[in-house]
Amino acid sequence: MLSVPLPSYASGISDTPLLGDTIGADFDRTVAAHPDREALVDYVSGRRWTYRLLADAIDTLATGLAARGIGKGDRVGIWAPNCPEWFMVQYATAKLGAILVNINPAYRTSELEYVLHQAGVRMLIAARAFKSSDYVAMIEQVRPKCEGLEQVLVFGMPEWDALVQGDIDVDGLARIAATLSTDDPINIQYTSGTTGFPKGATLSHHNILNNGYSVGELCGYTEQDRICVPVPFYHCFGMVMGNLASTSHGAAVVIPAPSFDPIATLQAVAEERCTSLYGVPTMFIDLLTALDSAPADLAPDLSSLRTGIMAGSPCPVEVMKRVIDRMGMREVCICYGMTETSPVSTQTRRDDSIERRTATVGRVGPHLEVKIVDPATGSTVPRGEPGELCTRGYSVMLGYWEQAEKTAEVIDAARWMHTGDIGVMDSDGYLAITGRIKDMVIRGGENIYPREIEEFLYAHPDILDAQVIGVPDPKYGEELMVWIRMRAGAAPLDAEAVRAFCTGRLAHFKIPRYVHIVDEFPMTVTGKVRKAEMRELAKDLLG
Repeated sequence: MLSVPLPSYASGISDTPLLGDTIGADFDRTVAAHPDREALVDYVSGRRWTYRLLADAIDTLATGLAARGIGKGDRVGIWAPNCPEWFMVQYATAKLGAILVNINPAYRTSELEYVLHQAGVRMLIAARAFKSSDYVAMIEQVRPKCEGLEQVLVFGMPEWDALVQGDIDVDGLARIAATLSTDDPINIQYTSGTTGFPKGATLSHHNILNNGYSVGELCGYTEQDRICVPVPFYHCFGMVMGNLASTSHGAAVVIPAPSFDPIATLQAVAEERCTSLYGVPTMFIDLLTALDSAPADLAPDLSSLRTGIMAGSPCPVEVMKRVIDRMGMREVCICYGMTETSPVSTQTRRDDSIERRTATVGRVGPHLEVKIVDPATGSTVPRGEPGELCTRGYSVMLGYWEQAEKTAEVIDAARWMHTGDIGVMDSDGYLAITGRIKDMVIRGGENIYPREIEEFLYAHPDILDAQVIGVPDPKYGEELMVWIRMRAGAAPLDAEAVRAFCTGRLAHFKIPRYVHIVDEFPMTVTGKVRKAEMRELAKDLLG
């Protein structure tokens, strides 16, 4: 009898049913169960809320927004760095059935105008400023061009202060809650827009509440946990994997700073006795560097840490080892996903080996399906063979806001979301992501996956971080270029030194031809390396 190879398909089995609540109803249930437990801490300002106090603040805000005419289906933009007010707006709009439109804090005026117009934002809630951006001035500049923008509220201004100091209309909020459905759209998150204009992934209560809950379950969260969230709220990592994972389990969110600051993050973990910490691998590299530079007698006490999440890009083995050993995060999880899937599709488990947590992005999450397909034919490939990763289930977005054609390009007739990532599934159902289809380098007919080379280069004692891209080449079609961040005090490497390190240990066609030493990589606000921008910059660097 012929043996049939196992297909690259897996489904997430769970004894725990999906939540059937709206975000507001789930939050109220947690408040009733844990009214006096701490729910939110702003480390910089020292402000803190129990679940009871936080519920009062959110209901007050929701009442005020309703009095200003905001209701079900209205788009409310939020433009601010991480702060308690951002958190409260997230839950207050959910209680009204309004659709929260997350706006990247790094956006400039043209990007702000595009999002306000494309989403049809009626009200914009914003901070006064962030870093070098004067938000108030920028809003005034674009406001005349956005006819649908009826109201602007700015944190700390008189109108905002009056809104958050009013009375709670308990009966009114109850009437609104009775009109809401868990499948209603509740959030629009714009993709990073590395190619063309950003697209607004539209997500429901059911999408993001269940994804946050599932992530928290796999992390083992209870009401005893305190989650340090230095990743941005405007992204799924912060508002879903952070905020919703926390409130659906009665845990606390600790905001270490408005934007990522390694020192503030370590101090917040130590002083607030956080049990969980989030970040992308580059953030953990910076945290470890800060720890190394601190005098032994002044090093922060991280003994409270148990778990956390790394996501956004693969974690180098050496970084993972140090996060577990140096930071005590013995149960740290790796998550994989995308904005369009709310975001997490796969996750490592708390007892997985270091190899599993670095070589793979874990197994499919509960109530979800994944498969690996041939990008050309759509057929599921055998396990062990590379192809495009697809996912299906409760987490798949409703679609791109008012872009049906773009939605159809990524979600097929069977509701499979095509991620654009190259993956391989092993015999146990663990998935490895080897790169983006568009990031794969084809050199002289050889398919090269940058992750393999990057992982190898991390073994060099002087290399802190490495990112490999393909650049045009008249002979081979593409050649390899590596961008390198050096460790503190190390002498910069040149192309000859890098090639010497690789020779005999990598196939000749995998050895980078070009080397570029940098202090920082081009990054998104969420900490993802912008390889598309690196490829454009490389054209100028190489002439």
